[in-house]
Amino acid sequence: MIFEDLGTFKKWVLSKRIEFLNTKDIESIIYDIKSRGDIAVREYCKKFDNVELQSFEIGRDFLVKISEKVDINLKIAIDNAKNNIFEYHLLTKPNGWEYSKEGKVLGQIVKPIERVGLYIPGGKGLYPSTILMTAIPAKIAGVKEIVMVTPISNDGLSPVLAYTALACGVDRVFGVGGVQAIAALAFGTETIPKVYKIVGPGNKYVTLAKKFLYGIVDIDSIAGPSEVMILADEYVPLKYIVADMFAQAEHSEDAQSIVIVPSLEMAKKLEEKIREGLVVSKRKDILRKSIENNSAILVIEDVETIMEIVNWYAPEHLQVMMDEINRDDIVKNINNSGAIFFGRYTPVAVGDYYAGPNHTLPTNGTSFFYSALSVKDFIKTISYVEYTRDRLNKDKKDIITLAEIEGFYEHANSIKVRE
Repeated sequence: MIFEDLGTFKKWVLSKRIEFLNTKDIESIIYDIKSRGDIAVREYCKKFDNVELQSFEIGRDFLVKISEKVDINLKIAIDNAKNNIFEYHLLTKPNGWEYSKEGKVLGQIVKPIERVGLYIPGGKGLYPSTILMTAIPAKIAGVKEIVMVTPISNDGLSPVLAYTALACGVDRVFGVGGVQAIAALAFGTETIPKVYKIVGPGNKYVTLAKKFLYGIVDIDSIAGPSEVMILADEYVPLKYIVADMFAQAEHSEDAQSIVIVPSLEMAKKLEEKIREGLVVSKRKDILRKSIENNSAILVIEDVETIMEIVNWYAPEHLQVMMDEINRDDIVKNINNSGAIFFGRYTPVAVGDYYAGPNHTLPTNGTSFFYSALSVKDFIKTISYVEYTRDRLNKDKKDIITLAEIEGFYEHANSIKVRE
């Protein structure tokens, strides 16, 4: 689909973004898990995943045993990615601080969340990269217990997921997915422990369950379908653009790939290249639905207008392959994006798997107020204050005035009685 009119494009985007926000379909499942615990979890695993589970937890000895089946080259790739991700996230770790001035001490203590849950999706793929991206920042933050849930088939847990979980220091693994896994983590059941925060992507129903349960448990974000916005000029080989669109589209039928090009002529050539690519792709069934229903080519010549539309769309991934727009321009002008990839040789897959920054990113326009998952998501801060007598006497008039204007006279009196 090619758009030349920005107004029409914006209406189209907004209609897509609002479709998935209704939690009505999953509320009864959540209340049932809260009421009946493990029995209900087991029933929903049978109903939705067609798997009969006697025990949810996958023991450590078994994880070690099946990890031995993983190919050595895959182990090396996972370990190298782990090192890159660890190195990047270590730089983002916040530290406590203390400040003293004229009789008062102010400070902030940084503490990890004690127990967190990682949701590792199943369905259309295998996601060791999600374990890397969620467990590593939690580990750096100092989380005491990391609990992982993931849907499994009757064949059991993938050895690749087992190896990655062990490599990243996951403490407990449960073979449960879907809404039932999110509810179990939020409330706790007879065997699945309650956590204080749940992170990790999932399908629409997993996302809605996290949204509904926010407040009972913390979450990373309310993530919609995955998306990319690609800025490309006529000097970029069309095969690069098509490959990057398809890489995004293969996430799911709902994934969105938006390309901005400078001319209608280039848009039509790109559209033809996309059609050709769909014929030969191994993932054509998923790609076709994503490309035809949720993706678009937008024709914009003016760089200033491009910047405005990027900030309005607030993409999860932004790929910049326009010579007229350099890194300094983007850093200065783009306020809303989950992650940015510069140049023709930095496809999103570099960040999804290996470079270091997190791939758990804000989608559906939420980069207006959310950031990528980081060590900060696994910590909390506690402030502290200490006043001397002289400092309290110096500030007491102001504090009493503010308390009394709000009608909190006992607050004011707690200051007055201290002579």
